[in-house]
Amino acid sequence: MPPFEAAKIRAVLLDIEGTTTPIDFVAGTLFPYAAGNVDAFLDRHGDEIEIKQILDDLQHQHGLDAAGNSALPPWEQAASQLNVPAAANYVRWLIARDSKVTPLKTLQGKIWEEGYRRGQLKGQVYADVPSALARWKSQGRRVAIFSSGSVLAQRLLFRNSDAGDLSAYIEAYFDTTTGPKREPSSYHKIAAMLRVAEDRILFISDVIAELDAAREAGMVTLQSLRPGIPSSPESVHAAVRDFAALFA
Repeated sequence: MPPFEAAKIRAVLLDIEGTTTPIDFVAGTLFPYAAGNVDAFLDRHGDEIEIKQILDDLQHQHGLDAAGNSALPPWEQAASQLNVPAAANYVRWLIARDSKVTPLKTLQGKIWEEGYRRGQLKGQVYADVPSALARWKSQGRRVAIFSSGSVLAQRLLFRNSDAGDLSAYIEAYFDTTTGPKREPSSYHKIAAMLRVAEDRILFISDVIAELDAAREAGMVTLQSLRPGIPSSPESVHAAVRDFAALFA
């Protein structure tokens, strides 16, 4: 039995990595794809208005990162011409550090979009996820995603998953433009946008700090302990190892 009243839960808010999707899919597939294709992508799209804005934001972030960091790849360019190798090297530097800065996440989403469209990428989900999403929707529970990856990247993963198109089961997507995942205010914003009271939302993640923030905001929480994710004696959150019995 779950440590909460199941009938009370009207919405399920899900993390992606380690919750719906194996962690190594992002680190082992998506990140290398973006790192390996960023030069060619910028060559093709670097003069587009939307990509120019992303690059302006990244160059601003580069200036912030440059303070006292001798390992930072240099990025110098003429005002009217994009230095693709320098921009790409900085993007790879950020990817290697799993940076959460929003313009990086946005650019990665654009690169992955091409990969999915070309059939070079396929989203991965745990085997129990498709049936759970379908079950929750049939019960009238709303399903939303909150991930540090961009909304575009989230949509692409579930629309092009190895279990087929799962997007019909997911009502809303939230990323770091809503707020940091470790801040209670982000969860208050999500509840307001979903128009569901915090105590009627179940948030599932493998990251304790995120669960702590959601619980402080008033949400019900479960810690995802998928294969390879260790339990922690410091966690005050009940655990879920698969979704097969959740709201069954």
